Amino acid sequence: MMNDTDVSKQIQQMVRFIRQEAEEKANEISVSAEEEFNIEKLQLVEAEKKKIRQEYERKEKQVDVRKKIEYSMQLNASRIKVLQAQDDLVNCMKEEASKELLNVSQSHNHHTYKKLLQDLTVQCLLRLKEPSLLLRCREDDVPLVEKVLDTAKEEYAEKAQVHAPEVIIDQIYLPSTPSEDNAHASSCYGGVVLASRDGKIVCENTLDARLEVVFRKKLPEIRKCLFGQVAV
Repeated sequence: MMNDTDVSKQIQQMVRFIRQEAEEKANEISVSAEEEFNIEKLQLVEAEKKKIRQEYERKEKQVDVRKKIEYSMQLNASRIKVLQAQDDLVNCMKEEASKELLNVSQSHNHHTYKKLLQDLTVQCLLRLKEPSLLLRCREDDVPLVEKVLDTAKEEYAEKAQVHAPEVIIDQIYLPSTPSEDNAHASSCYGGVVLASRDGKIVCENTLDARLEVVFRKKLPEIRKCLFGQVAV
């Protein structure tokens, strides 16, 4: 039989064994818990990093889109400025051409202008080919038109191989020469307008109308000459 001393020693050994097992188990649990904590912490950190990256990418895209929009707006604004400058230059040329036309109908150029009125009248007669017409001109041009009208009718009759038409000068006149005092008022640089007696057929052969026609026709050529093939 075991004495008390042996029993005590055996109990102490059992206690040490149980304690050692408990300590090992506790260490095992602690290590496992720390590993799980580190894994969870890493997952949380990575999730937050991913959120931050996504937010950064979203804001970066927004900034990129804003930059593209601003660049497009600036580019369009520059194009508009270039086009406006081109239009201003073209309109300036047209204005200069208008001044030259005005010089043609001034008093010191009556001989040239009288011949021009005759030619413009013949052109209208050839286009309309009516036996009876109404002619409208500026009031200041009536004396010149009266001087060339018979000649113009004879020239037309010879070219068209018809009888000379009846042409009546209208008592309603085209607007007068442009005035610096009233730049916005209706004006006419000269020329004539002929119409059939019923007013259904009209041929406008004023200097203003001729300028518009020529300018529209020559505008592409003018732009190419001034600005070349540069795309804006």
